[in-house]
Amino acid sequence: MAREIADEVEQHAVSSWLWKKLHAKLIDGFTFTMPDTAKNQAQFPQQKAQKPGDGLPIARAVAILSSATACVMDRYYCSFMMIALLLSQGTQVCARKHHLRHSDFRRGKRLGKYDHLIMWTRPKRPTWMDEATYARIPETLVLREIRYNVVVPGSRTKTIDVITTLVDAGQYTKEDISELYDFRWNSELDIRSIKSNLNLGHVRCKSPEMVGREIWTTFLGYNLIRTTAAAAALLHNKQPRQISFTSTCQYVLSSWMLRSCQLLDSEQATAHGKLLLAQIASCEVGNRPGRLEPRVLKRRRHRYKLMQKPRSVLRRELRKRCT
Repeated sequence: MAREIADEVEQHAVSSWLWKKLHAKLIDGFTFTMPDTAKNQAQFPQQKAQKPGDGLPIARAVAILSSATACVMDRYYCSFMMIALLLSQGTQVCARKHHLRHSDFRRGKRLGKYDHLIMWTRPKRPTWMDEATYARIPETLVLREIRYNVVVPGSRTKTIDVITTLVDAGQYTKEDISELYDFRWNSELDIRSIKSNLNLGHVRCKSPEMVGREIWTTFLGYNLIRTTAAAAALLHNKQPRQISFTSTCQYVLSSWMLRSCQLLDSEQATAHGKLLLAQIASCEVGNRPGRLEPRVLKRRRHRYKLMQKPRSVLRRELRKRCT
């Protein structure tokens, strides 16, 4: 159901929501923890650096792509195999170049200043890929590499190198590619909404089956909230990114409480729905391009020490000190 809702919203997206007629998707991964049970540890083992009993089972999630889209990714996904697999599905790629790859703009076909076409060759088959899939991977890929400057004062990053499959410089200029990649930061905000607003940073279920249900229930709620915000944006001629996710959650929850306390006929329900969408559309997020904030926390953390031994061991030590 969560997938169906997402697909339905994508099908009803108006042209003004697209990037140059492409459904540009923001791709990123995130992790979340769960209770320390034997079943959870078997399915989602804790980090290897942690001792048994010290850590929590940790799961990793990443978005699933639909075909005929463009995806914006960070440097972790900028590999030959990943780009080739996405191209085989008809998906265009815009990703930051991996830091281990060297850039030389004197080579390749020059398209402009710090803008050229390059050729990547297929590496050896990775362990996670079967031989049949590897045989379908092309031996070379013609990609486009650009470099643009970050003009935000005080920013740690001064230049960004981007690899893309959008090689037509006439249709997609260097400025267009840099604008597309700048949207990637929204994926960090979306993940924050899922983990903080919807409390997916740590799930509560004690078995992998129930963990899966809790995850998909959370994704279902997230997609429903985003669908409501998209409906408000469509009705009031705005971009979905302009609508506050937190405010949408608050209005939807208050609307449920109101609807549960009184019976509304069809006309009253329609009027209430329109009023709800108007209230949601009025809650716009600030337009802050190039926002710069210090990486510090104002709220102090708890003074409790981190648990570095299993709880049973700590209990025995505590009993010895008490006796």
